Amino acid sequence: MDFSYPREAEQFRAELRDWLSANLSQPVIDSSERRGADEDAFQALRAWNAVLADARWAAVSWPEAYGGRGASAVEQLVYAEETTRARVPAPLNIIGINNIAPAIMQYGTEQQKQRLLKRMLRADDIWCQGMSEPEAGSDLASLRTRAVRDGDEFVVTGQKIWTSLGHRADWCQLYVRTDPDAAKHKGISCLIVDMSSPGIEVRPLVTLNGDSDFAEIFFDEVRVPADALLGPLNKGWQVATTTLSFERAGAARLYAEMQVRLQDLVLDLGATDGCAGRSPLDEPATLHRLGELDVRIKNLEVLCRRSISAACHGGDGFATASLAKTVWGEIGKDMAALAFDALGPGAAGGRWDQFRLTSHALTIAGGTTQINKNITAQRVLGLPRS
Repeated sequence: MDFSYPREAEQFRAELRDWLSANLSQPVIDSSERRGADEDAFQALRAWNAVLADARWAAVSWPEAYGGRGASAVEQLVYAEETTRARVPAPLNIIGINNIAPAIMQYGTEQQKQRLLKRMLRADDIWCQGMSEPEAGSDLASLRTRAVRDGDEFVVTGQKIWTSLGHRADWCQLYVRTDPDAAKHKGISCLIVDMSSPGIEVRPLVTLNGDSDFAEIFFDEVRVPADALLGPLNKGWQVATTTLSFERAGAARLYAEMQVRLQDLVLDLGATDGCAGRSPLDEPATLHRLGELDVRIKNLEVLCRRSISAACHGGDGFATASLAKTVWGEIGKDMAALAFDALGPGAAGGRWDQFRLTSHALTIAGGTTQINKNITAQRVLGLPRS
């Protein structure tokens, strides 16, 4: 596992640092924490996305033809490290850029690519992904939302839930059942749906920390043009699992993010007076827990880099990435618990209170811990399915 950085990657790093130094402002960074409940923050991030895209820093892994830089895996690693450590806000269309766009690039018509990709990159259009349903969360193949062909249209009826930015979205990459008689993996299709279509009702969902980044969406005989089909009919499972090779170093964000959070926690602990005027950093138990977290984050970095290395050399990077994601979620929850125990409620302007609440989602979003453990058991350890 060789992760020495070639001269070209270091030049890429220097160019990125210089650009961020000249363009990234503290108000933009602060807006990231308020985007779910503050309209001004959301619009500030939208404007920032446009600045990134116009400078071709919004999705460096994308091909140059679509507004990216065609970055190598090592350059993608550099980008993930630098933007995370600089606290660059994630794109509003993060799911679109990482998941939906590769599917459009592979399966979309030329008209779809030209119409949709640039506006997605700039956040001129907001995207959501209609996957999860009340009875089909981690198990996408159990979805029930139906699409029935009627002439030159599909008629869609059903419900989606936990849809990120669903209440703000202009477009939805929607997975529907088009063949109810086929095996559940084989009767799914993917549609690109205009969210202003008649028959769509969107209800924002307020999460534990008061944010409203999610929504549930109801489709009541929504008519979608047949040419909005993305990929072949009844091949939606294939579309859903499209990863291509545009984003091969995204795992770097996992360890880089936890490194930044741990640094913040140490600083906040050092600035806090505990019992009898003693800093929490004077407490052996607190130091022990900090040390454990530091070692676990270093282990996470090794896991992530193994995943990136495997992806670059034709190996199974997905399996190691699933293990890394599990470790990342557990580290996040334990760090949030330590911050709450050592600092108490209300510390650092309530930042750690927020993280305490949102940390529970780390083991769910992007693949639940249970599903990822199954992937690790089968594809890393070679254990049987039953």
